[in-house]
Amino acid sequence: MTEEQTIITFENTPIRRYFDEATDIWYFSIVDVVAILSESVSPRDYWFRMKVRVKSDDGLELSTICRQLKMKAPDGKMRTTDYTNVEGWRVS
Repeated sequence: MTEEQTIITFENTPIRRYFDEATDIWYFSIVDVVAILSESVSPRDYWFRMKVRVKSDDGLELSTICRQLKMKAPDGKMRTTDYTNVEGWRVS
């Protein structure tokens, strides 16, 4: 399986993504998307608190829609982070 990891920008904000050629699916960094949507200064903390809140309020485990992938973080180090595809965002 060949893997392609790239960065795209949305409104001048980088979004890390990963293309899985075996399934022909793009996966996007949840933390990067949360940063854009929430305008939070700490999107990683925001995502963590949101997972806890949704689990306690609705009983929904948001981690089940995610994959853990290692990608280059803004500090240049390879770090594990949550990713999901476009279908994962359609949780009802």
